[in-house]
Amino acid sequence: MKKIIALFLSAFALITVLHSAKLNAQAFFDFESGLVSTGYNDVRVPGDQGSLFSLKNDLIAAPKVFYRLKAGYKINSRHSISILFVPLQTRSEGNIPKDIIFMKTVFPANNDIDAIYKFNSYRLTYRYDFVQKQNFEFGLGFTAKIRDARIALTSSALFDEKVNVGFVPIINFRLFWRLNNNFGMLLEGDALAAKQGRAEDVLLAATYDFSDHFALKAGYRILEGGADNSTVYSFALFHYASFGFLVSF
Repeated sequence: MKKIIALFLSAFALITVLHSAKLNAQAFFDFESGLVSTGYNDVRVPGDQGSLFSLKNDLIAAPKVFYRLKAGYKINSRHSISILFVPLQTRSEGNIPKDIIFMKTVFPANNDIDAIYKFNSYRLTYRYDFVQKQNFEFGLGFTAKIRDARIALTSSALFDEKVNVGFVPIINFRLFWRLNNNFGMLLEGDALAAKQGRAEDVLLAATYDFSDHFALKAGYRILEGGADNSTVYSFALFHYASFGFLVSF
């Protein structure tokens, strides 16, 4: 929690400086919503001794409404800095025909289990647009991501949970192709893989500009990743049907 607060205080301070400085800076706000569904969600906690089970296949995980909020500044047309809040929490229910060892608790077979999977993230991103043409834009940058993760199981009088808050550095990218004066195609996201794990959050969307300051977008987003170590084995994939808008000032 201290890392999350520090990240957003730093971002707020930086945006305040940009707002007060005499720079060619344009503020923007990006909102996204729609439906998110689970592709897979495999868990083993502890990673070397727990039971491997699926929050998608062994239990039932229903689709749910999601939202994402981003705000930032574009500076001198090529530089951009933004903060992003990505909440995600799903619920899975059902029973599993085998004992489940999770953390320090054994959940007996064939008992109803209620599982909560939370993976919120808070991101501070800087990106530079290397290519900026009339019909094509491409940029790369760096994202400092704080993950706020939790997996909790409840069954009758039994309860246990795994909580993890940590920092993840990720590569940010954006590619935009303008088809005509109004329509365009957008590919953007954060992604990185290492031996400790991987993370991908990528959007492919069609865009429509109503003006220089307001645009709509609709498309498909994929969120995937996880870690495999002695503490936790957890890999999940989520599919997003996404719709949103972008406002600049």
